[in-house]
Amino acid sequence: MQGNGREKRSPGVPDLIKLPYLLLTIFLVGLALALFGYARMYQTEDEDFRKAFNDHYGVYAIDLPENLQFAGEVVPVNDRDITERLDREMLINTYWQSQTLIFIKKAGRFFPVIEPILARYKIPSDFKYLALAESGLQNVVSPKNAAGFWQFTPETARQYSLEVNKDVDERYNLEKSTDAACRYLLESYQLYKSWTLAAASYNMGRRSLNKQLERQKANNYYDLLLSEETSRYIMRVLAIKTILENPEKYGFHFRQEDLYPFIPTRDLQVDSAIRNLADFARTEGINYKILKIFNPWLRDTSLPNPVKKMYVICIPKEGYSDFHRNIILPSDTLLEDSGVEEHPKDQ
Repeated sequence: MQGNGREKRSPGVPDLIKLPYLLLTIFLVGLALALFGYARMYQTEDEDFRKAFNDHYGVYAIDLPENLQFAGEVVPVNDRDITERLDREMLINTYWQSQTLIFIKKAGRFFPVIEPILARYKIPSDFKYLALAESGLQNVVSPKNAAGFWQFTPETARQYSLEVNKDVDERYNLEKSTDAACRYLLESYQLYKSWTLAAASYNMGRRSLNKQLERQKANNYYDLLLSEETSRYIMRVLAIKTILENPEKYGFHFRQEDLYPFIPTRDLQVDSAIRNLADFARTEGINYKILKIFNPWLRDTSLPNPVKKMYVICIPKEGYSDFHRNIILPSDTLLEDSGVEEHPKDQ
C-alpha cells in the first residue's frame, strides 16, 4: 500500500564518508588556532627581547680631547683630517676592549722598565706608547723578521750594537732593545728637530721619511700625505696614550691588583759557556721555563759564549715557587711568530 509521507531511511555510504572529513576539518581548524597562538606567543617574546636589547644596548661616539700633545708637541685636532684619523683609532682602541685592557695590564709590568731608560736619554715619556703600538708589549716576530717589543730587523739591531744570532738575540732583551730604540730616536730628533717626526721615522725609516719631506716640501708630520700604515701609526699612539692616561673615561675599570705586577729580579753576570740552561736554571732555584720567560734573548738550550762575553741573566727574586703561587704572568712572552706587520727602520 502506498503512503502519503516520506519513508525513513538509514544513512547511506555517502553520509559515512562525510563524517571523517568533518572531524578532519575540526582537527585542522583547532591545530591552526593552536599554531597561531603559539606563534603569537613567540612573536610577543621576540618583541620583548628586541625592546630589552634596544633599551639596554648602545654604542656611543667618542669625545675627542680638545687639547692633545705628543712629547710636548701640539696635535692640531682642529684639522679635519687629523680629527677623523684620530677618531678612527680612538674608536678601534676603545671598542676593542679586550686588547686595550691587556695593554693596560701589561703597562703595569713593563713601563717601569722602559720609563727610566727613556728618562736617561732625555726622551719624552710618551715614547713608551710606541712600544705598545709596535708590538703590544709582546716578543712578536713580523713576517719580515722584525722582532721584540721594539720590532727591530736584524740589520738595524746590529747597527745599534744588539747581538743577533741563533744562540743570542738581544732584540728580545727589553733593557738593551729599549736602549737601542732610544739611540735611534735621539738621532732622529737631532735630524728633524721634532719628536713627532722622530716617531714617524721609527715606523717608516728615515730614508723613506726624508724622501716624502722633500717630495711634498713639508717640515711637519701633520702636513704629510703618507702610507696608510704611517698615517695611522701616530694616531694609534695618540689614541693609546689618551686612553691609558684616563682609562675610566673610556669605560675601562680595574683594580690595582688586576694589573700585571712588576717583578723584581736579581742580575747574575755570566762570562762563560752554559752547556745546559735547564740544569743552570735548577741551580738558581727556578726551572727552564721561568729562565726563558725572564731571559727570552737566550734562543737555544745552551749558551756557548766562545768569546767569553759578559752576559747578565735575570732571575726572579721570589724564586720559582713564590713566582708561580703569587704572580700571574702572560704566556705570550715566548712567542716567536706573529702577524704583526714589520716597521722597517732604514736610515
